[in-house]
Amino acid sequence: MIKKDRRKFTLVVLAACALFLATACSKKENTEESNNTAAQPAAQPAATPIDPATVATIDGTVKFNGTAPKEAKIDMSQDPGCKGMNEAENIVVDNGKIANVFVYVKDGLGNYTFDTPTTPVVLEQQGCRYHPHVLGVMAGQTLDIKNADPTTHNIHPTPKDNREWNESQPPSSPDIQKSFAREEIMLPVKCNQHPWMKMYINVVKSPFYAVTDKDGKYEIKGLPPGDYTLAFVQEKLGEQDEKITVAAKETKTVDETFKPAAD
Repeated sequence: MIKKDRRKFTLVVLAACALFLATACSKKENTEESNNTAAQPAAQPAATPIDPATVATIDGTVKFNGTAPKEAKIDMSQDPGCKGMNEAENIVVDNGKIANVFVYVKDGLGNYTFDTPTTPVVLEQQGCRYHPHVLGVMAGQTLDIKNADPTTHNIHPTPKDNREWNESQPPSSPDIQKSFAREEIMLPVKCNQHPWMKMYINVVKSPFYAVTDKDGKYEIKGLPPGDYTLAFVQEKLGEQDEKITVAAKETKTVDETFKPAAD
């Protein structure tokens, strides 16, 4: 009788252990599945469809009202790979038109979402200067950095809202490819090797942006009809905004004028 009771007790214990192990394994599997799910990156929302038959265009000219400041001369002879003299590019004015103004749709797109472009934006170092001096890129889009000079450069963005990095690029080395996750306007970039080398990257959420050329002209295409805030940003003169409304298929000209900064 005692032996039977012992066997019965043993069987009960074994059954309890088996049940405990099964429950523990189930919890572990559920936990691992939960962790794996949490580790997966969030899917990007699909781009909002825009009817190409209704899109509008904004263009215009950015002018400078006043006497343009003289750009400082830069002596690059300290580095044999950077020859001669050059000028800074703080405010570039030609015949009353201002270059390197970043123009973008700052507000009005609401819940529109856009695909991240697969084509990189190129930033080139040539003649110990950045080309272009001002550029735009969408958040997440690749920035492809090239060094065409016979000297080493050191690319160093100093953002407020994005990750800072600092990377050396010797002559004939592979391109450096980076991206920026968050919107940020006039993000400064410098070269630690050559202190006169400066430029600005503008990270935006939409493809509706442009940079004025040497004649102060810009053009933004493919904009859905609506009410918007159009921002004009210059590295030294600040930002000026314009409220605009564009109708379907409309081409609207929006000019802007900057004045010399107050002392």
